[in-house]
Amino acid sequence: MIRVLLVDQIRLLCNVIAAVLEDEPDMKVIGCATSMSEALRVASESDVVLVNIRMANGAALKLIRAIADAESPPKVLALGLAESKEQILQYVQAGAAGYVLKDDSVDELVERVRGAYAGQVQVSPRIAAALMSRIAEYAQLLDEVETGIGSTADLTPREQEILELIGQDLTNQQIADRLVIEVGTVKNHVHSILQKLNASSRHEAAGHWWLLCQRPSGHTKTRAWAVGS
Repeated sequence: MIRVLLVDQIRLLCNVIAAVLEDEPDMKVIGCATSMSEALRVASESDVVLVNIRMANGAALKLIRAIADAESPPKVLALGLAESKEQILQYVQAGAAGYVLKDDSVDELVERVRGAYAGQVQVSPRIAAALMSRIAEYAQLLDEVETGIGSTADLTPREQEILELIGQDLTNQQIADRLVIEVGTVKNHVHSILQKLNASSRHEAAGHWWLLCQRPSGHTKTRAWAVGS
């Protein structure tokens, strides 16, 4: 029996999806969470967590990262994505094992849940290729990062937070929206980060962040670059 947790800020829609999944003989919906805190309380009891990306203030991404950071995390599917490489990569890099497009059918939704539970890759060939390309880009930066960029010790907590978001390929505007600050403030922080890291571009700074994720002493846990593992 596949234990499924649904996360949607609109309980009525959550209940509609629950009714659909409960009709499947191999699925059991253990709950409908309407907030990040509610979802985190019961996520460990599930096999698959279906998270609607419409949650306010970037809560869907935050929730997916929090679940992915757990010791034995359930599989997470991001629900309601557009057919956008940039958006899909953002959620997969956060730790999602796959996604359900907003135009997918009920049958495709059920198939995605079963696939995630079975540990199958839940991305299209186009997105898989984009992920492999992203990994290659960061790998190419490793030598430069290890020899040419300074330590993060001088970064403030806010700068470290922004560095992680740069590493996730967020734009200045997206970072500003996530942190609820002015885009000009983000630009000032990015300029300071590049100076302190002796980095010539955001790309180099992102490579530095990625390298920190691979080290046991790094402050940031490695995200899932390949899904379905």
